[in-house]
Amino acid sequence: MPPAPEPVPPRHGAYWKVPNRYAHEVWLVDQSNSPGLAHGGRIFIYDDEALRRNATTAVPAVIDLGGATSALCLAQTGVNPVRPHMLVFNNRDTHATLAFVASGHVVIFDAATRTPLRCFRTEVGAGSARQAHAIWPAPDDRFLLVANQNGKKFERIATNYATNTFVQEPAATLDLANCTTPNGVACQHPDLRPDNAPICPFLPDSGFPAYVSLRGGGMLAVDPYTTPMSIVAEYDAEHIPRDGCGFMQAKNFVFGNGGGGNPANPDGWFLYRLPDAPAAFKPTNPPNTPEPFVLSRDLRGPRDAHGVAVTKQEKYVYFFDRAANVVEIYKPVSGDYVKTESLVSPFSADPTPDLAGEAPDGKYVYLSLRGPLPLSGDPHASTGSTPGLLVLEILKDGRDVAVRGLARISNIDAGGVERADGHGIRVRRVNCAD
Repeated sequence: MPPAPEPVPPRHGAYWKVPNRYAHEVWLVDQSNSPGLAHGGRIFIYDDEALRRNATTAVPAVIDLGGATSALCLAQTGVNPVRPHMLVFNNRDTHATLAFVASGHVVIFDAATRTPLRCFRTEVGAGSARQAHAIWPAPDDRFLLVANQNGKKFERIATNYATNTFVQEPAATLDLANCTTPNGVACQHPDLRPDNAPICPFLPDSGFPAYVSLRGGGMLAVDPYTTPMSIVAEYDAEHIPRDGCGFMQAKNFVFGNGGGGNPANPDGWFLYRLPDAPAAFKPTNPPNTPEPFVLSRDLRGPRDAHGVAVTKQEKYVYFFDRAANVVEIYKPVSGDYVKTESLVSPFSADPTPDLAGEAPDGKYVYLSLRGPLPLSGDPHASTGSTPGLLVLEILKDGRDVAVRGLARISNIDAGGVERADGHGIRVRRVNCAD
């Protein structure tokens, strides 16, 4: 790994101001329970100017999920929500959706008023389990896709944000533990795809196909518009390894990662891309078609590919490693490696960057940082020293970055133990009409 860079002080009074058309707020999810409760959690909402001016002193608005959100879920599902995990906004940034990985809840919020509107639970699946690990919205805001991780189901919720009408669609569910691919192969196969727990779904701007990463390795590309949803491409663990999460599109490609922090994982750090071309994904294709292009495969040392970001005008793709505390930078068209930058700084000796959100003006990237008692992921890779939000300034048109600040979060329990654990993070535009 490269040495830590020289300390870069925060640019107090010299930060990039945010043009009104790019005004935004950053939502950060803390996976730990609401203080004093065994459920809930919190969302910290930061103003863009406050983060750029001095993240250390930025004061967030807070949604305590142990209040109205838990009350809504209890009323609509009979169970309190536990461990908020992933967060997304719809295309117009009018609504937020939050997945609770432990209890399997999915909650939809009015983003402007920060009011919970509807609460669902995922279906019971494999081994009588259910989770909601991650969600992703359709580009046309017609539906949400839900990765029911331990239940091994891929689910869909119909959405009408104009009328606040949201309907769970069990007829659309794809059972990943028991389905068969168009090639007549079991979706979950001991040699090809040994553990079909869906990790992260993703839809490109075209809306097709939906990419679904799998915990045990391999991937499925899915037509999200059929009922039930149907497979249009299958990949085995030899071509796409286990524990991938982040997807991102740039320059007519979809980029993904694999190889998690599990010490027994032989796949290490794995970065790849597929063509962002709907016509290339056909159920009549043989397995592993179109073939992934491998950007990087590194079997050395602790590596844990997780968050992904794209710079302005899609000039560079960033892959964040929470085990090594680095970002690797690539050119999207050629796939060429540019450089590796350490994210260790005076703000944090062990930041453990998890997920990323890009500022609309392309000047900054915001990262969620894990806590000392991580509530998800392999502990040796997910354990961080400074739970919160890290501010990265984008330099040299995206070829370089500098750590500019850290907004810490905290949740000290009755025993004096820090429980905060930053995870889901998204950027919401507040002047979408511009």
